[in-house]
Amino acid sequence: DIAAFEQLYRQHLPMVYGLAARLTLDTHLAEDLTQEVFIKVWQRLDRFRGESRFSTWLYRVATNVVLDAMRRKQPIMAVAGDTDVPDTAPQPALQRELEQQLTRLPERARVVLLLHDMVGMTHEEIGEQLDIAPGTSKAQLFRARKLYREFDDE
Repeated sequence: DIAAFEQLYRQHLPMVYGLAARLTLDTHLAEDLTQEVFIKVWQRLDRFRGESRFSTWLYRVATNVVLDAMRRKQPIMAVAGDTDVPDTAPQPALQRELEQQLTRLPERARVVLLLHDMVGMTHEEIGEQLDIAPGTSKAQLFRARKLYREFDDE
């Protein structure tokens, strides 16, 4: 049902784009990956079994697409001046400041922080996705949170 899929697309577009933009720090790549995510979702919609919320499944597909792209394009290098994640909706000043601080984190620490705290992945799942040990994921999360707090103190 194309009309129903269009509604899902409009509802979840900001979330998918936001995830891609935060992980890659590249607005153009995030736009391309967002389209790729929805193409994959359309192609694999019959694989959604309804055992979880649709948004959870969509997050998982989006995370896989973005991480695969990041692996192909190692290391991610944000274009100068293109590190601000654009607003998908009006945001309060605090939200923009938090986003700015997020862009200052080292790539691996930022990715682990987002996958753990935003997507809700376990350290085991993150380890599988990034090909690292769960302990390394925990250490990167600790590092990211520590650096984030230090940025807050500046």
